[in-house]
Amino acid sequence: IMQCRLREKAMLEGVTMTNPESVFLSADTKFGRDVTIAPFVVIGAGVEIASGVEVRAFTQMEHVRIDSGAIVGPFSRLRPTSVIGAGAHIGNFVEIKNSEIAAGAKVNHLSYVGDSTVGEKANIGAGTITANYDGFSKNRTQIGKNASTGSNSVLVAPVKVGDGASVAAGSVITKEV
Repeated sequence: IMQCRLREKAMLEGVTMTNPESVFLSADTKFGRDVTIAPFVVIGAGVEIASGVEVRAFTQMEHVRIDSGAIVGPFSRLRPTSVIGAGAHIGNFVEIKNSEIAAGAKVNHLSYVGDSTVGEKANIGAGTITANYDGFSKNRTQIGKNASTGSNSVLVAPVKVGDGASVAAGSVITKEV
């Protein structure tokens, strides 16, 4: 009954759900206007979704903020303390954890970005992984503005990829680029 009420309230406030019965919301979810939510989306506690965001099917999120115009999913997982910037794209089979993805950045498919900062308009190639745990502690990765990583690259934190830098496909990065 509560899920029906939460969905109805969201839709009355300008959220479009293509299959409302399959969407699960938290009581504290905050929506902007003109948000579109596809089927089989699970929105946990502490989520803020700004205006014009599209959440595609089978996406799961909790304790995140998604800024205006971003596209998330399908099959994405947004874990706590992540921020998705305005106009950013988080694609299929992407997991974001404790990271900031800046405006216009793209993490389009098959990637894990954890404990990282991704700069404006950066492009994270398919299968890129930020290896944030060294067996003892979590470390951060910094990826600059307009930087790009090739498919199947691994960034072993702590590491920095500078503004405009490129990482070749299949690379393992352990030093600053």
